[in-house]
Amino acid sequence: MLNFKELNIPQIKESILNYGLEKFYNEYFQWLREADKNLKSFLFFTESLVQKLIQNLKKEDINLPLYGIPIAIKDNILVKGERCTAGSKILENYIAPYNATVVDKLIKAGAIIVGKTNLDEFAMGSSTENSAYQLTTNPYDKGRVPGGSSGGSAAAVGGGLVPLSLGSDTGGSIRQPASFCGIYGLKPTYGVVSRYGLIAMASSLDQIGPMANNLNDLILLFEIIKGKDNKDSTSVNFPKEKLKPLTTQKIGLPKEFFDELDSQIKNLIREKIKKLKLEIKEISLKHIKYSLHCYYLLMPAEVSSNLARYDGIRYGKRIKNDNFWQIYKLTRQKFLGEETKRRIIIGTFILSHGYYEAYYLKAQKLRKAIYEDFQRAFKEVDLIIAPTSPTLPFKIGEKTSDPLQMYLSDIFTIPVNLAGLPALNIPIGFIDHLPIGMQIIGNVFDEYKIFELAKLTISSQ
Repeated sequence: MLNFKELNIPQIKESILNYGLEKFYNEYFQWLREADKNLKSFLFFTESLVQKLIQNLKKEDINLPLYGIPIAIKDNILVKGERCTAGSKILENYIAPYNATVVDKLIKAGAIIVGKTNLDEFAMGSSTENSAYQLTTNPYDKGRVPGGSSGGSAAAVGGGLVPLSLGSDTGGSIRQPASFCGIYGLKPTYGVVSRYGLIAMASSLDQIGPMANNLNDLILLFEIIKGKDNKDSTSVNFPKEKLKPLTTQKIGLPKEFFDELDSQIKNLIREKIKKLKLEIKEISLKHIKYSLHCYYLLMPAEVSSNLARYDGIRYGKRIKNDNFWQIYKLTRQKFLGEETKRRIIIGTFILSHGYYEAYYLKAQKLRKAIYEDFQRAFKEVDLIIAPTSPTLPFKIGEKTSDPLQMYLSDIFTIPVNLAGLPALNIPIGFIDHLPIGMQIIGNVFDEYKIFELAKLTISSQ
């Protein structure tokens, strides 16, 4: 079987074409099922769909950018005719009636969707331990988590099962598992990638993004899925003038991100920055310390609203009862997990009469202040470098009994979502044989500036 960790997309494509699509995928699935037994990164495989896609590809141009390339899709993104559980028992038997826009774009580009990956229920978590179905492990240490909520997508790529995957990032759910699994993961500018067909968690924060072992492959995948979509009113066209590479770069280091950071991670990041030989400037984001507080007011409020639809009436599982309100109550009580219930309850309280202005409106003002902090910083620097995670990949079960410690896993990634900015995790090395990542943060639509700095970082290693 091909080594997806070491080959890039053009090399994989050439090998598959030489092998033959049907022959390759027949053998690939035999290998994939066995290879995923320990990781458990996939919830299920889509072999019937693969056969249809292969037949359709025979009529297409082999020069399609992703012709025959296997890709994994996080199981909160709809693929027509396939189950889409969002990692929850309430949607265990739900069949997607249509494709997400990103899925349509992938199929048009020639990609082969091989399966749906595990995640924290409704993308709520930082370890993938909140999945209602199975426990995904870290490809570098089976006793540790792969991060979350896109832990299945990250582990599948980091473990070499697929070269590419899609995840979603609401508060760090692409970048943090990418860091834990030693891969590249991009949270794009809010609106640059359509959310149509993504099961919503917190609509003003959610963003679909690419994950890959190779930076050039990630850039290719981003270029395929980006762009305005009339089915998503929040989507935008990527400005053409932003496609030009950056020639000079002044890098900002926010002191608030480094003050409380683990010394080993801090030293590794500073080593990488020194090798860049660019102008480095320490900056301050004074409201950044309130990001976690702000996020855990706004996000649960949106969760409370978005998850109201899972009531046992229209779709999903249902507890039978003669009383309408009992159906609603018992269905949600039985089929929603503890973390999901926790966030719904917190969000409902925040939005309740007498508390809306005290909590929700104040959090919205704080969100604006965080965005303005970033805008002031980008007048002084071109890009910002920061840690992705405050810790190494942690052990399975280490933080499940303490929700606050779990929430702190996203302390460095959440500010980017609140401000709607793009950020890329890049793997920079290992500590105790565990992968470490750092994130490059740009202003809105600065993805290609970020890619340029990432390439420079790679070449300087």
